[in-house]
Amino acid sequence: MPRFALLAFTLAALALVAAVVSVLAGFWLGLGWVLLAGLSSNIGWVQWRRSRV
Repeated sequence: MPRFALLAFTLAALALVAAVVSVLAGFWLGLGWVLLAGLSSNIGWVQWRRSRV
């Protein structure tokens, strides 16, 4: 797996954890973390697919 895709998936996982913690704490900022997780996940998939081609 390429390094950039691995970093993007790691960022997505950390953003998802931050979103859960933020929502459980009662902050609406967790929705922004969910958007960041989705964006970084998509970047990871694109980079992973690009490296296989």
